[in-house]
Amino acid sequence: MNLSTPRLALALAAALATQAAAAQTAPEPALGVRAHAELGFVAAASHFIQLGRDGSRVDYRADGAQDTLFAFARLAVDLDVNRRHLVTLLYQPLDLETRETLARDLRIDGATFRAGTPVRFRYGFPFFRAGWAYNVLSGVGRELAFGAALQIRNATIEFESADGALLRTRNDVGPVPLLRAQGRFAFAGGGFFGFDVDGFYAPISVINGSDNEVVGAIVDASVRVGWRPRDHVDLFVNLRYIGGGATGQGDPTPTSDGYQSNWLHFVALSLGATLDSRAVR
Repeated sequence: MNLSTPRLALALAAALATQAAAAQTAPEPALGVRAHAELGFVAAASHFIQLGRDGSRVDYRADGAQDTLFAFARLAVDLDVNRRHLVTLLYQPLDLETRETLARDLRIDGATFRAGTPVRFRYGFPFFRAGWAYNVLSGVGRELAFGAALQIRNATIEFESADGALLRTRNDVGPVPLLRAQGRFAFAGGGFFGFDVDGFYAPISVINGSDNEVVGAIVDASVRVGWRPRDHVDLFVNLRYIGGGATGQGDPTPTSDGYQSNWLHFVALSLGATLDSRAVR
């Protein structure tokens, strides 16, 4: 019995070592899934709008009290096939509402909001996005991908006097094609640097098949640094820029000639976490 005990221990150790080596050399699954969530704040660095050709150029920061911080959240899911084909599904809520007593008259879509009037300003621009990109780098710990995306904008713009006597609303739903790039590069010790950018500049009438001449642009870009404290989990800090807008003639309505010019520059800072089906990234 005493002689067989060391042999049994050696056999068990060899079996465990063989099993560990097999696990390390086994091919990883072809499909990888990553779920991302961010939470932080967003600020309007610059935001102007004009509704109607005779309308005022409204400064949301000076006229509409947007010179503050707003809660920011972002949810996304990435799917990758063999670390090459990357598919991203994203939801970005963005709905800013403020109240301010006007310091000057504002002309908005044919209505005049007089100085001294308390006004509710709402700028809602949430969007949904689906994108695809191809990773041109091979191996673990390196990702540099280029592709395209389609975004669905769902804009709601409202100006309402506190007593409800004056209200002007613009709603706009439509597709926005984008070019995209993304990357992630791992460092020793579990750290990493990443970025993503989606954007376009084009005549919207060409894209939507409309006779109205509208030129629009959008850029959604971020850089992040983070750390993988354990397998399957990333923690990161993300700095994001969201900018763009449109200028041109839209369809007239009973209260509007259809013209608008709307340009914004937002900056967001957030903390984020990723759950990754792949243990190593």
